[in-house]
Amino acid sequence: MDALRRPNLDHINSSPISSIYTKTPQTPTSSTLPYKYRFSSSNFNGYHSKCKVSTPPQALPKANSNESVESNKKLVASIAKGLIGLAAAVSVCLDSPALAESLTIAFPASRTHEVNAVQRTLVETWGLIRETFVDPTFNHQDWDSKFQQTMVEMLPLRTADAAYSKIKGMLSTLGDPFTRIISPKEYQSFRIGSDGNVQGVGLFVNTEPETGHLVVLSCVEGSPAARAGIHVGDELIEINGERVKGISGEAAAQKLRGHVGTSVTVKVHNGKKLAIDSSFREVKLPREFIRLSPISSAIIPHKTPNGHVSKTGYVKLLAFSQTAATDMKHAIRELENQGVESYILDLRNNPGGLVKAGLDVAQIWLDGDETLVNTIDRDGNMLPINMINGHALTRDPLVVLVNEGSASASEILAGALHDNGRAKLIGNRTFGKGKIQSVTELHDGSALFITVAKYLSPALHAIDQVGIAPDVQCTTEMLNSSKESAAFMRKKGVASSSLEGDSCILVAERELDNQESKGSAS
Repeated sequence: MDALRRPNLDHINSSPISSIYTKTPQTPTSSTLPYKYRFSSSNFNGYHSKCKVSTPPQALPKANSNESVESNKKLVASIAKGLIGLAAAVSVCLDSPALAESLTIAFPASRTHEVNAVQRTLVETWGLIRETFVDPTFNHQDWDSKFQQTMVEMLPLRTADAAYSKIKGMLSTLGDPFTRIISPKEYQSFRIGSDGNVQGVGLFVNTEPETGHLVVLSCVEGSPAARAGIHVGDELIEINGERVKGISGEAAAQKLRGHVGTSVTVKVHNGKKLAIDSSFREVKLPREFIRLSPISSAIIPHKTPNGHVSKTGYVKLLAFSQTAATDMKHAIRELENQGVESYILDLRNNPGGLVKAGLDVAQIWLDGDETLVNTIDRDGNMLPINMINGHALTRDPLVVLVNEGSASASEILAGALHDNGRAKLIGNRTFGKGKIQSVTELHDGSALFITVAKYLSPALHAIDQVGIAPDVQCTTEMLNSSKESAAFMRKKGVASSSLEGDSCILVAERELDNQESKGSAS
């Protein structure tokens, strides 16, 4: 893979998320909680965030002002006031050389062991947000005071779940639904999904931030969920009799997954039905080994307007897992060996995943020193991510299919291919998630997702909450009936298949024909 020119910025995707994960150094168990963290942004070329230990001062970012140093000292003093019972101390190295050796934060420690452990997690969370969150105003609030308030509220609690709820409440004040903490079990599920193997029912789900509804983003073909007739856009109402409105996508995934041979019952509302329909149903789904191969491909033979018989390679990318770029290379090489002359890349209902995977896939299709995406850090600095002497695997004509389920890394890839003149976009406006999260594993195995940057397309088009508009829209009305669709496919020389009734693929083929006609005319 050709190298990338990347700025120094933690880069990590969703739900939809764009992330990668790393583990922080383990700290010894002690009543005094002897932490020594230096919270500082790691190199973007590693695509991850780190909590560094014992880093020399010269490795730190630019120094804080004297006012900031004094503010840190006041924070320590304010938290230390009124200590009761057993005291705990955390030595935190922050980003000022004046405080590089140590900043001791004293706080009243809970007598409940499991709550005391979550207090340690709270300190980690506070420090990482303080250092890396994309909004330096923390949604126009005093973040240090919010930390102090949360620590005091956590003190009388008796369970870890109640203590974690305080951390979640603190994070919610940032006004960013993508900055969140997940439990160790949820984080394991996230890692399994990124690795590409899981035991479950084959559903990708996401909680809509505005409504709290748990909506199906995609189904793995041939999975128990797909065989049961669950479709994109359906809403999950209950899992094993438990209402799921408002829970996170990771929490829902944890409930759906389980050992092969067991089953899970889901109550589904068909999102495509009219409100007057009785469209609620319960389905019992067996759990199976789900191979989350992110790539599927096929060859579509057809006749072009000039009578030439050619082959179009159809490649569907389901998610940006760790194997996405490698699997994409393998698929393209196989299609090239079979004489493919043009490509359709299908990113519909792809919720994203690892941003690094999205950038790596973009390089497969592009040459030169093209800009893949522009990131904007917390200080408002725009940092382009460029290829260096890239060499595409193929230069054949390309169109990309997108829709409202194409999010995050999908939008980065679509924007890179479109703005660099490599492909036209066909379909519907994309989801509109223009933020990048870092994911850091904390000392207890939980994980903190932090929005660390925003991004713009290479042509500086905003994406967040706006999405990317396609060059050509496609709707079911464009081909009014299945008979017309089938007739068009037969004219193209394509046998009946699962792609036969897909109007967007047919529109993509027409666009490729137009590209070939223009190429011949020139």
